[in-house]
Amino acid sequence: MPEPTYESTARELRTDRGVLRYHEFGAGPPLLLLHGSGPGVSGWQNFRGNLPALAEHFRCLVLEFPGFGVSDATGEHPMAAAAPAVPRFLDGLGLSRVDVIGNSMGGIVATRTAIDFPERIGALVTVGGMGRNLFSPGPGEGINLLTEFAEDPTRERLVRWLNSMVHDRSLITEELVEQRWRLATAPESLASARAMYGREALAARAAAAAASGEPPTWAVLDRVRARTLITWGRDDRVSPLDMAIVPMRTIPDVELHVFPDCGHWAMIERKQAWESAVLAFLTRPDGAA
Repeated sequence: MPEPTYESTARELRTDRGVLRYHEFGAGPPLLLLHGSGPGVSGWQNFRGNLPALAEHFRCLVLEFPGFGVSDATGEHPMAAAAPAVPRFLDGLGLSRVDVIGNSMGGIVATRTAIDFPERIGALVTVGGMGRNLFSPGPGEGINLLTEFAEDPTRERLVRWLNSMVHDRSLITEELVEQRWRLATAPESLASARAMYGREALAARAAAAAASGEPPTWAVLDRVRARTLITWGRDDRVSPLDMAIVPMRTIPDVELHVFPDCGHWAMIERKQAWESAVLAFLTRPDGAA
């Protein structure tokens, strides 16, 4: 199988809420991959390195959420636009049921989809982010650094935030910094970061949550019916490991895999170990011990 490139895997799906862009690679049962948030983020940035291994077993579909500068924006808050994009995307491709991997914010969206559309999600894999702080302060260090960048986007603040994402800072190369700086300072990407992580935006979201009668996702994780694998970096400074305790204890059919010497980007920082754990889980027959 040839190595995936951006151009060879790029696809477009026209919907009634604008164009959803995605990457497709591999053959087999469909596997949906959902990216996280942050300056210059994209599904391609999150998962391109994992596609060769995953595509040996699955038809990988890397969705770009609306409002992050790749798919067409819908005019909604990026987080509000993300969850409805998933069933719209699946409907557009004629897919009734998929396995799903979600990184950070993408894990929250994947979990929400598994709760709201249980018939559409076979297996669920998350990478950090899901749950709530029990012992560590919230928001975490990485989120605070992200807020600083959203409020005043400088290269130095971007580098500090990127360093908070990993345990091994040698991964934050000049090439990566240049790439993320270019993407993060694009007008739509910057607007997305401010809408999600600016101080006023965070305060407004907290006030709306307090006034809402709806329980937060972490409080209804017992409704997840998909068999679930939670993956986490032991040294995550964005979503500290204690956040995994609630989902690990309340999702009915769940496993937790923790990677040592690993930050928030487990699929990048512990690439081979993460791929091995995820593929063992996803390719295991349902119900097998």
